[in-house]
Amino acid sequence: MNAPGEHPNGTSRSRSSRSRARRKAQAANEISPPSFAVDAGVHIRGRIFAPSHVVEDGVISVLGERIIAVRTTEQWTVTHPESGELPFEGMLLPGLVDIHVHGGAGHRFDTVDQEEAAGAAAYHRSRGSTTVLAGIVTAAPDDMVAQAAALRELAQDGVIGGIYAEGPFLSETRCGAQDARYLSDPDPVLARRLLEAAGGHLRIMTMAPERDGYATVASLLADHGVTVSLGHTDAEFGVFRDAVQPNGVARSVTHLANGMRPLHHRSGGPVAAAVAAAARGHATVELIGDGVHVDAGFGALVFAAAPQRIALITDAMSAAGMPDGAYRLGPQEVQVSEGVARIASGSIAGGTAHLLRCVAWAVWECGASLDDSVRAATMTPATTAGLTDIGDIKPGGYADIIAVDEQLALRRVLHRGRWLS
Repeated sequence: MNAPGEHPNGTSRSRSSRSRARRKAQAANEISPPSFAVDAGVHIRGRIFAPSHVVEDGVISVLGERIIAVRTTEQWTVTHPESGELPFEGMLLPGLVDIHVHGGAGHRFDTVDQEEAAGAAAYHRSRGSTTVLAGIVTAAPDDMVAQAAALRELAQDGVIGGIYAEGPFLSETRCGAQDARYLSDPDPVLARRLLEAAGGHLRIMTMAPERDGYATVASLLADHGVTVSLGHTDAEFGVFRDAVQPNGVARSVTHLANGMRPLHHRSGGPVAAAVAAAARGHATVELIGDGVHVDAGFGALVFAAAPQRIALITDAMSAAGMPDGAYRLGPQEVQVSEGVARIASGSIAGGTAHLLRCVAWAVWECGASLDDSVRAATMTPATTAGLTDIGDIKPGGYADIIAVDEQLALRRVLHRGRWLS
């Protein structure tokens, strides 16, 4: 097996190599002791691999919930001559950011039971996703509003990073596992109810741009700081293209290629429009990296086209981390067999993976660089959701860090400055 960041066939990627070299040079110049009067707290040594820099042997210093310094081990040793040698924890990555997830460990986010929702967040946190957006799906309007209100308190307490509404303004033709009974044209009244219930914590909402009333509601959401994401759509290429920045307000695409008209060389449809927008820097495309929803060859294509505009997601539902059996997603029953979740119609009903597994899939199966794969699970999704102080390893940011081995297997999780394992 190749080392992380290398193609499985051993070939080089000159663009990634040049990028890494620049970042190492910047790190050597920029990493310095903290300006704080007291250099105390937790000190973690390892190979620091973050979107902003790579340090082959470095130390992250943490005070409370925040990172106060990132230094080379040599620099740290000079300022701590009496401290002895720190243990090498392995490769240190920013805590992962999963912006599209519906549950895990038998718990759901589409609920008014805050304990249940907190349990789902805790499961993914223990697997390295230190920040998640709690996903609710298409249901009766009153139910969706009540769920958003319950999740609002968890967002205020920092249990979740915010709320992701997948529906109900979606295409019946491409509804997938969404309950078609509750799909509707975009409704400003319902949109305002969801905004009010979420109290500023609705981060992303999926919409189909071909539905009547799309432009009005999309503008309303964008004006309130919500990222409009296009998905569950049967739109033609031109309609989709015109809904994405800079022509429209949408700047994200929900689980690319799933829940949308397939790509064809004579009819590019939403997939072609999405990849073109991402390649031009106008949109982020979500990619479910569980090895079930999309083929590794398709993943390789997307990473080659727009490596810095991909958000790896799990789209995980309550069966993540659980045995096969019967579960629920929104109002619908889901059957999980051999780790694949489906509703009665046969449509895939979310995933059962955790995000670190998706990072490994991108590296080992798609041949993406470690740089691009880590960014796709940290900084890019954080930026897409409008979340600050996470997704990187730098002074001032939250101390959310995971330690992994060279095969990207999880060793430890640090969340807000405290080790979970």
